Amino acid sequence: MEAYCVKCKAKSDMKNPKVVRTKKGGYMAKGSCAKCDTTMCRMMSKEQAEEMEK
Repeated sequence: MEAYCVKCKAKSDMKNPKVVRTKKGGYMAKGSCAKCDTTMCRMMSKEQAEEMEK
């Protein structure tokens, strides 16, 4: 899965993405950057989250 890395300032692949619920009930994928190991997040819809959990 691709997400934006703030440290690299570019889109890169996410290692070990896990679907997490936010406080307001939204969905987000949380993992680490493949290049620099910084934690990165990507907001997603309910449909994308359900597809990823399969």
